[in-house]
Amino acid sequence: MKNISLLLMLCASNFLFGQQKDYTIQGVAFTQVKLTDNFWLPRIEINRTVTIPASFERCQSTGRVNNFIMAAKKKGKFCTRYPFDDTDIYKTLEGASFSLAVHPDAKLEAYLDSLITIIGNAQEPDGYLYTARTIDPENVGPWLGKVRWEKERELSHELYNAGHLYEAAAAHFQATKKRNLLNIALKNADLVCAVFGPDKKHVAPGHEIVEMGLVKLYRITGKKEYLATAKFFIEERGRYKGYDSTSKDSWKSGAYWQDNIAVVNQEEAEGHAVRAGYLYAAVADVAALTGDDSLVRAIDKIWANVVGKKMYVQGGVGAIGDGERFGDNYELPNATAYNETCAAIANVYWNYRMFLLHGDAEYIDILEKSLYNGLISGVGLDGKSFFYTNAMQIKNSFQHGDMEATRSGWFECSCCPTNLVRLIPSVPGYMYAQKEDNLYINLFINSNVDLMIHNKPVQVVQQNNYPWDGELVFYIYPKATTAFNLMIRIPGWAQNEAIPSSLYTFQNKSDAKPVIKVNGVAFDYTIQNGYASINRQWKKNDKIELSLPMEVRMVVANKNIKDDIGKIALQRGPLIYCAEWPDNNGKTSNIIIPANTIFSTEFMPGLLNGVTIVKAEVPAVVINNNESIATVKQPFSAIPYYSWANRGKGEMVVWFPMQVKDIDLLSK
Repeated sequence: MKNISLLLMLCASNFLFGQQKDYTIQGVAFTQVKLTDNFWLPRIEINRTVTIPASFERCQSTGRVNNFIMAAKKKGKFCTRYPFDDTDIYKTLEGASFSLAVHPDAKLEAYLDSLITIIGNAQEPDGYLYTARTIDPENVGPWLGKVRWEKERELSHELYNAGHLYEAAAAHFQATKKRNLLNIALKNADLVCAVFGPDKKHVAPGHEIVEMGLVKLYRITGKKEYLATAKFFIEERGRYKGYDSTSKDSWKSGAYWQDNIAVVNQEEAEGHAVRAGYLYAAVADVAALTGDDSLVRAIDKIWANVVGKKMYVQGGVGAIGDGERFGDNYELPNATAYNETCAAIANVYWNYRMFLLHGDAEYIDILEKSLYNGLISGVGLDGKSFFYTNAMQIKNSFQHGDMEATRSGWFECSCCPTNLVRLIPSVPGYMYAQKEDNLYINLFINSNVDLMIHNKPVQVVQQNNYPWDGELVFYIYPKATTAFNLMIRIPGWAQNEAIPSSLYTFQNKSDAKPVIKVNGVAFDYTIQNGYASINRQWKKNDKIELSLPMEVRMVVANKNIKDDIGKIALQRGPLIYCAEWPDNNGKTSNIIIPANTIFSTEFMPGLLNGVTIVKAEVPAVVINNNESIATVKQPFSAIPYYSWANRGKGEMVVWFPMQVKDIDLLSK
């Protein structure tokens, strides 16, 4: 009841302050969902018991906390490298607050209060909070200007720091009802609103997220200036005259910052992929809250560009390491794939908001692809080792210069580990949504949720073994018989659609169809925007069974993706698979998977915390006595992509050739 009361309080505050517009679909808060599954619940628990404590410890040991202590004293030397290092504390605070909301912990709450005191002491009297300048304003380094905000358009990250502060403050307030961090954030936000605006200072923030943060503060307080300033920052893009619009260099043209063209005129995803994802998520928020359809049209076009031309098969975005950016259309190289973990997280934020705008399952299909593959691949099964980038292949890495092949405890720029800290505990919040008498079930996780429909309590219980098994059961427990429309997502992959575009397709089409039964009787459902619609009077113990075909599918890429011509990837359910060296005679770069390969699957409870593997017998290229080359049949085993690099360093591959076309001869 505590969490439901909080939700009602926030809804009441929106009404009180006259908030008229918003998403027509509203998400069900993660605090209302109790997980009982064996896939996400252990990850959330590891995040609580391992990742959050390790993150706070590393914030201490690397000097991130000390930066705030020195800022309070206004003396010392900024002791980390990047001016945005403040955000690692904010993001860990946010994740810890999410954890507190469902798992009360007096010791953790007291520790957060102590950190918040340190943060508050570092805040300047007018609300400015940015340790890299406050410690020693005369010696600020090359990323900062001599005065506040001078290099905000470029690399100072002053507003980026502010945005993560706001996100943390909103989470902490909603979890604890305490205002200590919220008051710090509001004081800073009031300063930002006083400095920036149509008749004030003009700038497009160099690294977006302040826009999302301001929206969250607006939702809590109803203060219109917060929403207006978020909209101003979006509309300020494309106005700066200091860029070279003819340059192909994304830095010089402004495309790196999504600042080369007004947002309403953008049709293509460009520049730094994390910044872009945060921008597009904020555009969706602002469009929903202001009713600005021109913003919706813009992100619709950009979304179609990403999903149709700029996304890896495992949901990763941001192909190019130079600038951590999107490449040209269909520029998706495997050996140098960048795929920053933060970009996958931003992609989840954006696609969920696109669903709230449009109510179409295709956005959840992309969210699921990113979430189950290219996002959780960023954290090791131990909860304390990470990938900044997420490779698509590791072949003979010392000779080919591939991307990261082993996980790191942390990074000098540790944005990705702390971003995972805040994303993982919020996963239950993406499962359900409501619009009038429509209840959407988006993600399939063993759980129960308590919600209100027509002001009547309803509980929904999910029982499944997803993503390993496609047999899903839903029990409906209304307090009293209640009519509503249950909308269950039928994933695109269960309807012969690898992705909602022509970027990837299944080579082996399936005749199997998703089957629904209601109380044991086959139900002839209709699909609306990707959802099976079941509209009826629901009574206690009503049971819905959904059977999704979980066949192994061969994925082929659009012919414009040069690196993937003549190759296939493997998918089963929502999971993309890869081959890794320990399971395939120490190599993966020699494996061939012909189009007629027959696959089998097996659940391995002792492997990688329990995974379903894909098995076959396939040809492999071998060298005999360093003199001759031949192909031999050998057992083949593939694991879920997210689970690779948990057993040491070696080869890995996602895309497999279907036949031998040529051989690279390398000298040692």
